Amino acid sequence: MHPFDDLNRRIVACESCPRLREWCTRVAAEKRKSFADQDYWGKPVPNFGDPEALGLIVGLAPAAHGANRTGRMFTGDRSGDWLYRAMHRAGLASQPNADHAQDGLHLIGTLITATCHCAPPDNKPTLEEISHCARHLHDTLALRPWRAYLCLGGIAWKELHRALGLKAPAFSHGAESRSRHGALILGSYHPSQQNTFTGRLTEPMLDAVMQRFAQIIQA
Repeated sequence: MHPFDDLNRRIVACESCPRLREWCTRVAAEKRKSFADQDYWGKPVPNFGDPEALGLIVGLAPAAHGANRTGRMFTGDRSGDWLYRAMHRAGLASQPNADHAQDGLHLIGTLITATCHCAPPDNKPTLEEISHCARHLHDTLALRPWRAYLCLGGIAWKELHRALGLKAPAFSHGAESRSRHGALILGSYHPSQQNTFTGRLTEPMLDAVMQRFAQIIQA
């Protein structure tokens, strides 16, 4: 089994956080009215992307009616709409939309992971839950020598630096640092509705960071 597939198998089978497993299962059973005819995934969401990627994008956690429904990172919600449009414009995604897990989307040179693989209530995993999930982040980092990392939001920025054994510098949109092996670490505001609806994050802002990320991994 390819190490990528073996890691995803372990992620999906994880039962480390009872609160999150109960919440994801309940959301999958109750469903949102607009998705009442769909089968929800309701399990930890595996990494998604190119198994041979050299660039790693780190998000926060699946959305209850997004990836927790579709079973694929950033798929089926507005955050994903923003992310994949930017990735497509940067040449890192085969299409600009991510509607469901069988929509034909594939990523180019890029893998997407998260600090927490289960959807948390109110989009807020606890520190303990993030700590439990850190082993999956460590295993993802160990897949290969990455050329660049893109952290979506301050929690991803902090936890990636922690996993790399580094002290995280102050987070901001467009922040940069380096791993001990020289890999570029980039920061971006998370493409959440809270940021995109208020104009805190615009598509040109996200494009600028994404294109910088793409230049490094495609060099």
